[in-house]
Amino acid sequence: MRLLRNHLLIEFFIPFFSTLGIILISFLLGRGIVQMADLVLNKDVDIVLILKMLFFSLPFILTFAIPMAVLVSTLLSFGRLSYDNEIMAMRASGISMLRTVAPLLISIIVLCAATYVMSDRVASATHYIYRKLVTQIGIENPTAALEEGTFIKKFKNFIIFIYEIDKTKLKGVRIYQPQEGKPTRTIIAQKGEIISIPEEGIIKLRLMHGTSDEPDPKDPSKLYKLNFRTYDLPLSISEFRTQNVPEKKPKDMTVTELRSEIRRLGDAGIAATYPLSAEIHNKIALSFSSLAFFLIAVPLAITTRRSEKSFGFGISLALMAIYWTLLIGGKAMAAKGVAHPFVALECANFIIGSIGIVLFGKLIKR
Repeated sequence: MRLLRNHLLIEFFIPFFSTLGIILISFLLGRGIVQMADLVLNKDVDIVLILKMLFFSLPFILTFAIPMAVLVSTLLSFGRLSYDNEIMAMRASGISMLRTVAPLLISIIVLCAATYVMSDRVASATHYIYRKLVTQIGIENPTAALEEGTFIKKFKNFIIFIYEIDKTKLKGVRIYQPQEGKPTRTIIAQKGEIISIPEEGIIKLRLMHGTSDEPDPKDPSKLYKLNFRTYDLPLSISEFRTQNVPEKKPKDMTVTELRSEIRRLGDAGIAATYPLSAEIHNKIALSFSSLAFFLIAVPLAITTRRSEKSFGFGISLALMAIYWTLLIGGKAMAAKGVAHPFVALECANFIIGSIGIVLFGKLIKR
């Protein structure tokens, strides 16, 4: 029996770790590794700072990646065992299905508990450190806050849009300054340059060949167009410095901290139970989703008797799409107080796990 147990564990954990590696790489790419490379190459951000950001983002990514890896590896391993008639041979030898999966079931439960500890303790702390590193980039290199092709709202009183950025050189600059009760002031320039003056707490946009809306001296409520060859616009970075230690968000808190925050806000007469409780149950649901995926993947893999990786990945994508839809929808309802956080967040695991138990029960009776 020990030989069979070791065989099953090897069959499961080899695809588990390889799938986990692939998912981690995919998540890192999606999380903005290309954008981080742009910060190093084009905006002179210290590469050590970028590597720290990647490192501290890993635990948070793992909370999503581990359940996905469990689902894929369960489908692949049990699909291959069924396809090679190993499951049939075990049952013919008098080994029940429950006894067959017991070692893996125990391993998955231990993995769920470890994932919960990592999600609650490690991922919360490292996600907060990640946010502090992002803030540090804004302090040490304010030009990194300028991103091409998007509306930048990080500077007080200004909304900036830049079509192209090449290190400190700019092309196609549009700057908007909303003014209460007055028309929005607009500055348009063909090109420009970023000049950083950290000792004065500003960065200067030196704009060239454009137009600027300026207050009419006769009627300040009106603006007139001013053509310019060179126009210097100072932007304050003092707000970046005051944000050196960002306030913790719910994702940065442990379950203990979240419960303390609920009590603190409740004592102050602020009803924050639902959104903060939603974050607590989101941590629990994600951590134990591996068990739900395992319960449904085993009977599906054995019943379909397919060993192809493409088939396993196809079923995995379908199940994950259903699961994330239920989880995200449940979190939204819990945060708004439409449903109790426990019911809204844990329903995804209960639905997927219950279907798996029913399918597993039918498989045992066959």
